Amino acid sequence: MSGRDAPDHLTHLDGQGQARMVDVSGKAPTARTAVARATVLLSAHTLQLLLDDALPKAEALPTARIAGIMAAKKTSELIPLCHPLPISFADVRFTPQQDPPAIHIEAEARVTARTGVEMEALTAALVAAATIYDMVKAVQKDARITDCRLVYKSGGKSGEYRAE
Repeated sequence: MSGRDAPDHLTHLDGQGQARMVDVSGKAPTARTAVARATVLLSAHTLQLLLDDALPKAEALPTARIAGIMAAKKTSELIPLCHPLPISFADVRFTPQQDPPAIHIEAEARVTARTGVEMEALTAALVAAATIYDMVKAVQKDARITDCRLVYKSGGKSGEYRAE
């Protein structure tokens, strides 16, 4: 479902139009997976330093991977209406690209629960990207985080979604 075809009943609003947490207690737990992607655009010089583990701060990709996994587990503490979930799997993967120079990030989260893990995957991708930015900012302040989006989800009432 896209934002254009939102349901008539908005589940995150109460009768007075105030934001509220959705009650998912009546839903059956199902296996759910979500995958999100983001990109960090870099200069060729910065990308090479990152790939050579020659940045002044530390090894960027291992640090960003752990930051993303930690972020997935803490999503409900960051996004006010997210349910805390018992994440059963979280991972962050990186694909360097030479032309144009960039690091593509793919974050995945899985859970068996009454609600989905889309926000956890998105948060993992964004925090991994922000961590890469933090690691490269000493050599490149104009690095850009772009194109963060959900690319896949499965499970729950709405079933499977794949981005075009």
